[in-house]
This record gives sequence, C-alpha cells and structure tokens, in this order.
Amino acid sequence: MPVTTPVVDPKDAVAKKVIVVGGSSGIGRGVARAVLQRGGRVAIVGRSREKLDAAVADLGAGSDRLEAHVADVTQEAEVERLFEAVGPFGHLVTTVADVTYQPVRELDVTAVRRTLDSKLLSSLLLAKYAVRRMEEGGSLTLTSGIAAHRPAARGAVVAAVNGALEALARALAIELAPIRVNAVSPGWVDTPIWERVAGAAKQERLDAMAQRLPVGRVGRPDDIAQAVCFLMENGFTTGSVLHVDGGHRLV
Repeated sequence: MPVTTPVVDPKDAVAKKVIVVGGSSGIGRGVARAVLQRGGRVAIVGRSREKLDAAVADLGAGSDRLEAHVADVTQEAEVERLFEAVGPFGHLVTTVADVTYQPVRELDVTAVRRTLDSKLLSSLLLAKYAVRRMEEGGSLTLTSGIAAHRPAARGAVVAAVNGALEALARALAIELAPIRVNAVSPGWVDTPIWERVAGAAKQERLDAMAQRLPVGRVGRPDDIAQAVCFLMENGFTTGSVLHVDGGHRLV
C-alpha cells in the first residue's frame, strides 16, 4: 500500500515544540522569536550558558513555552543527551556555524575542521538522533548560505560547506521521508557573526552590499525566520533550498 502522510494545517505546524540549534543569537534567535510569536514552544540550544541565558531574557524569561539547553552539537554523545532532555518535538532548525575565511594558500586545517564540524557534521548528527523523537508531520531545516552560489575570495571553505548542506538536504529528504528536510539559504544578514568576520569594518561592508542588492538593504534575522517558518508550515515542501538573499544571486 502507498505511504500516506498527514496534511499539515499551517495554524498547527508550530504548535509542537521546535528545537532551534544556534538559537542563542542571530538568525537562530530570530527563528525562536518567530515561533514564540506564533504561539509555539521552543527549545533553544547553544554551547554557552551565558549566551543562552541572555537569549531567554530577551525572548521572554519565565515563559513556559521556552527552554534552553547547553550542548556542543559537534559531539555525538552531547547530541544524544540533548534529544533525551528535550523529549518529543515537532521540528528541528539548525543555524549553528563556526565559519572561517582564509586564503587556500594559507589554509589552517584546524579552522577548516571547525567549520566542517559546526555546519556539516553537526547536521548529520542532529538528523541521526532527531528522527528517533520527531513527531508525525515534522521537519528538519538546515542553513546553507549565499557563499554556495556567489563565492568570494578567501571563502572557499564556507562555499564548499554551504553547497554540501544543500546536497545533504536533498539526500535526507529522500532517506528520512516522510520527515521533510529543506535548507534555507540566507544572503548577507546583519548578525553578531559580522563583528568577528569584519571587525570594525562591519557596517561599512554591510552598507556597501546594501547598495548592490536589488532590495536596497541587507537582511535581518526576522527575514530568515519568516522563511524558516514557511518551511516548517508548508507540508508539501521537501528537498528544497529557499533563497532569502535580497537578490544577491542576481548581482
């Protein structure tokens, strides 16, 4: 007999618990906020208790719909413990990234492995353990990025990892069906990561990109959060990459 899957009512899609890995800041915190605003329950995950506590305070300390868990999702044992602590849930979103920008001629292998582990290995580990506790009609959303389509000098590692994540989303959509698996691909978004990437030149670089983009500005975390909510809510979308880049691929 053919396998049938439930039709997801968009109003109910985020009523179940949503795990947001990387939810202590940036895009991840934006996703957590959007889910809470829709009436959903959220478990944010990060490596730093201090950052998680700050996120909880910002999102609504004391809310019975918000919980925080410390875990390094590049470590399999910690991923397994995370899902035991969270319990059953509806959707998983991962935005975590420890990226490195460096010339290939000066490649720092340790930094490369941190990027691979933070974005690619963690996604595989999360998928491995998520499927055991995800409720019917659930989904997994990965985060790739514009570098896969508009790579820049010094960005070969990030471009390669983002491209791999998009391929992984397609592969997992087949292997894990009927669980839906998609990727969101942000363009340049004004988040704290830019303070590490560009330092004092952050605003200058963001302003310059804003002038290039057809929409006339760089992204905000809530722009990406809206896209992620669509991927959770639309039960007919799987194996897709949703580009939210302000037209960056066109310029």
